[in-house]
Amino acid sequence: YLHKKNIAMRTNHEIDYKIYGEELQFVEIELDPNETAIAESGAFMMMDNGIEMQTIFGDGSQQQDNSLLGKLFSAGKRLLVGESLFMTAYSNQNYAKSKVSFAAPYPGKIIPMFLPNLGGKVICQKDAFLCAAKGVSIGIEFQRKLGTGLFGGEGFIMEKLEGDGMAFLHACGHVIEKDLQPGEVLKVD
Repeated sequence: YLHKKNIAMRTNHEIDYKIYGEELQFVEIELDPNETAIAESGAFMMMDNGIEMQTIFGDGSQQQDNSLLGKLFSAGKRLLVGESLFMTAYSNQNYAKSKVSFAAPYPGKIIPMFLPNLGGKVICQKDAFLCAAKGVSIGIEFQRKLGTGLFGGEGFIMEKLEGDGMAFLHACGHVIEKDLQPGEVLKVD
């Protein structure tokens, strides 16, 4: 397990995790009592007894406007990136740690993203979101360059994850990390 990082004033739930598998992976998330993870409805794989599932409208983040119109707008944005109107929250109601696991939808890699290390926000392709700590906001980001939207294959609408917790993305195929130096350019297909 990777250990929690202590950050003052954290708003997202702090979760531990472990990723299993090679080509078709799943992530096992360990929840302390009263901690919650959120996921797309089709991502659930298995969970310990005592974890309660609850369908929520939107992503359940603090950034979400709790009025009906705000919830509809937030959920509508998620439809634009290919996600569903509803998400499922998995809350540990036990007095001890419990585990819940989420499976990748197709062969590829699950990528853990600790959002504070990424400036609190990451932009990814549509359908990349798998699961996250409760409090992570799932929204949309528009491509600003016409050529990228037309010829990049991803379109004009991207998925935006914001918060100060863990989020897990899934990408088809093998994933490598490239750390670009200032001024360095990498062109990709």
